[in-house]
Amino acid sequence: MLKRLLILIGLLGILCMEVTASTTSSSAILLEVKGPIGPATVDYVSRVLKRASKQQVALLIIQLDTPGGLDSSMREIIQLLMTSEVPVVTYVAPGGARAASAGTYILYASPIAAMAPGTNLGAATPVQLGASPVPNASDSSADNTSISVSSTMERKIINDAVAYLRSLAQLRGRNVEWAVKAVREGASLSANEALRQNVIDLIADHVPDLLAQLDGREVQLIHEKHVLQTSGLTVKRIEPDWRNKLLALITNPNVAYVLMLIGIYGLIFEFATPGTLLPGIVGLVSLVLSLYAFQIMPINYAGLALMLLGLALMIAEAFAPSFGVLGLSGGLAFIIGSIFLMDTNAPGYGLSPVLVGVLGLANLAFFAFVLGSVIQARKRPVVSGAQTMVGSKTVALKAFEVEGQVRTKGEIWQARSPVPVEAEQVLIITGTDGLVLLVTPLNSKEKI
Repeated sequence: MLKRLLILIGLLGILCMEVTASTTSSSAILLEVKGPIGPATVDYVSRVLKRASKQQVALLIIQLDTPGGLDSSMREIIQLLMTSEVPVVTYVAPGGARAASAGTYILYASPIAAMAPGTNLGAATPVQLGASPVPNASDSSADNTSISVSSTMERKIINDAVAYLRSLAQLRGRNVEWAVKAVREGASLSANEALRQNVIDLIADHVPDLLAQLDGREVQLIHEKHVLQTSGLTVKRIEPDWRNKLLALITNPNVAYVLMLIGIYGLIFEFATPGTLLPGIVGLVSLVLSLYAFQIMPINYAGLALMLLGLALMIAEAFAPSFGVLGLSGGLAFIIGSIFLMDTNAPGYGLSPVLVGVLGLANLAFFAFVLGSVIQARKRPVVSGAQTMVGSKTVALKAFEVEGQVRTKGEIWQARSPVPVEAEQVLIITGTDGLVLLVTPLNSKEKI
C-alpha cells in the first residue's frame, strides 16, 4: 500500500511539473527598446532576460528602434544575447523604425533577426570617425567610397569594429561581406534588401505574423539547438519600471550636467549660510546622482576639470575681485569644459549647445551680480557702534530731567534729553556724544 502511494505521489509530481512547464512556456515576453542605446537600456534588457529565464518563457522579443548609442552599452547587450538561455528575436519595428549604428550590431548578434516592412538598418561606422568618404589604406578591397581613416588610432577603431561585426555575422551565418561594408562605408539596407542579402532571417508585418513565421524554426542557443513552438503563444509586454526610468533620466547627459550644477551651487549656498540644511541636502543628493551618471558614461575628465576650474575662478572673483579677469577666465573655462565634457559623438549622448550657452551666461551673470554687490559694499562708508542707532527708537527706563538710562535693541545706554522724560516714554535717537545717546521725545521731534 505504501509503495503504491509513493508511486502515485511521484506521478502527481511529474504531472505538476509538466503542467508548470507547459504554463511557463506558453508565453512570450516583449520589451521595447526605443531611442539611444545606453546604460539604462542595458539594465532594462538584463533584468527582462533574467525574468524570462526564471519563468522559462518560450521566446523573448526585443522590438528595436534606435539611431545607435554607446559602444560599451552595445557590447554588454550583445554579451547578454550571446549567453541567453531563452530564444531571443530582435525585431526592428514598427514601420519607419531603424537599427542604425549600434542597432545593426545587436541585430547581427541576435539568434533571430527580423524586420518590419518600411524599416532599415546599417550605418555601422563608429561615430567618432565621422563619415568622410576616402579609401582605407588598411583594406585593399576598399574603394573610393570607404570611410576616411586619418590616424593610427582611427584605423584601430574601425578595424576592431569590422572584426567584431564580421565575427557576429559568421556566428549567426549571415552576410559577412555586407557587414564589412556597413562599417567601412556606412552602408544601409531596407528590410527587403536585408532579407534578400541574408542580413536578416525574415520580414514580419506585426508580432502575430512574426510568431507564425517562427513556429518550427530551429535556433542555436548557448548550449544547444532549440526548435521554437510559437503557435498560440501569449505575448506579455514588459514596460520599464521606476528604477529603469530614473536611470534613463539621470544618464541623460543634459540632466546629469544640470544635476552637477545644482549640487555645486547647493553646497556653496550651504557653506555660505551654515544651518540652512535644505540647500545642502538637495545639493549633496544632486551631486551624488550626477557623479553616478558620469561614472557610467564616457566622460572626458579634462573637460570636467575645466568646468570645476571655471567655477572656482568665478567664486574667487566674487570673494577677491580682480576687475573681471578671474570671472571672465572662469566663465570661458566653464563653457569650454562643458563642450568637451562628453567623450563621444553617439546619438543622444551629447550636451545641448543651447543649454551650455545659457548656463554659462547664467553663471557669469550670477557671479557678476555678486561681484557688483561686493564692490558696492566696499565703497559704502563703514558705520559702527552708536552711530548705527541714530534715527531709531528707544524707551526710557526711568523718568529723568536731563540724563538717564534708555533701552534700545536689547541694550541699556546712557542718554541725554533737552526736555524732561517720563518712565517708559518712547524717544528717538538724534545723535551721539561719545557713548551717550542724544534723545528727544518722539512727539516733540518736529520742534527740534
